[in-house]
Amino acid sequence: MTLAALTARLRTRELSPREAVESYLARIESHASLNAYITVRAEEALAEAEQPQRGPLFGAPFAVKDVIDVAGSPTTAASKILRDHVPTEDAASVARLRAAGAIVLGKLNTHEFAYGAQTTSPHFGPCRNPWDEERICGGSSGGSGAAAAADLAAATLGTDTAGSIRIPSALCGVTGIRPSSGLVPTGGVFPVSSTFDTVGPLARTAEDCALVLDAIAGTATDLAGGVAGTTIGVVEELLARAEPAVAAAATAAIDELAALGARVERAEVPHLDDAGTIAQLVMLPEAASVHLPWLRGRLGDYGPDVRVRLLAGLLLPGPAHPTGLRLRQRYIRALEALFGRFDLLAAPAMPIVAPRIGEETVTIAGEEVPYRLAVIPFNSPWSLAGLPAASVPCGFVDGLPVGLALVGPHGADGAVLRAAHAYQQVTDWHERRPS
Repeated sequence: MTLAALTARLRTRELSPREAVESYLARIESHASLNAYITVRAEEALAEAEQPQRGPLFGAPFAVKDVIDVAGSPTTAASKILRDHVPTEDAASVARLRAAGAIVLGKLNTHEFAYGAQTTSPHFGPCRNPWDEERICGGSSGGSGAAAAADLAAATLGTDTAGSIRIPSALCGVTGIRPSSGLVPTGGVFPVSSTFDTVGPLARTAEDCALVLDAIAGTATDLAGGVAGTTIGVVEELLARAEPAVAAAATAAIDELAALGARVERAEVPHLDDAGTIAQLVMLPEAASVHLPWLRGRLGDYGPDVRVRLLAGLLLPGPAHPTGLRLRQRYIRALEALFGRFDLLAAPAMPIVAPRIGEETVTIAGEEVPYRLAVIPFNSPWSLAGLPAASVPCGFVDGLPVGLALVGPHGADGAVLRAAHAYQQVTDWHERRPS
């Protein structure tokens, strides 16, 4: 059931909030093998369901990534270091969800400290993809993607620094959006990189994402109007870098948007290959600075991959960060010029479908590529510029989901979701669920 349908049933009293919570708790228990949740707030959620409900999310059960604070529940960040950390206040985004009527079911699995793209924490175990439990669900908001796909919450919150909402959305076959930088407050979220960190929704549909985004951002998204007359730039360089079957699914989705009246043209994103490097100049030292006290005294408590990335941040020379910030501003101006020609950009959200757990390389067009390096060009350009970027289900390859990326200029979150919604009115990929 979509979030929109659930809230409609709750408002008409066809279903009570307690019944909704009980239903999701039963599903969480029966699908425990996915390891989507780190903490389930069963008693607390049932108690919250007995309280008077109001607001647009009237009694809807949510779950949030375990780097987002929920008062009285652990925020572990899937780490050994924060295993026993219990905040006393809700994160700003959670407080806004509650004010809109949502109930918090629990905290979702993530890559350790949200600093990776697989969600395979050595401390809390891997989150498994509902379409194939031997495969990753992406990261770092992997639990959010898996829970949304397996219907273990009405909708979920994730965070996105360099792709962490879009990657699991694509690999798990759900809709997710990285909001424009600064749109949603990040207070009460354990940081990766303050320059890039965002909070956003993962859910079944663009309509559901709009409902959540309006609640946590204070916006009023209008999904009506479709895409007729919208100019969409196709990033053909990313189509060429994707596995051919994935590129074909994304191309078919773009053709659907054209059939709905969008003007589709080829777009060349300037300095596409530089975006990941520039982002790392900023992100690596910012992440290392957050962890500096623990790197000095608890280095062995980190998983190997996160430890290496944090140490790399310490090894960068001092000028790296200000240089990265300066180059970022230049990059933002270049993309602003591009959006003078286009309303939106479109590309594959990911170059591949979900790899198997433990695989560090992927094969694209017969070439073996490190997984992490393969995904950077598909995500970093939009994060670097702070742009709203969604992943929308657009097909399957070998029984695994494929996502279409829709990207807008800063502040055009509504336009991104409107295009996604228009596409979902004429396709059913977002309605398909894993068995």
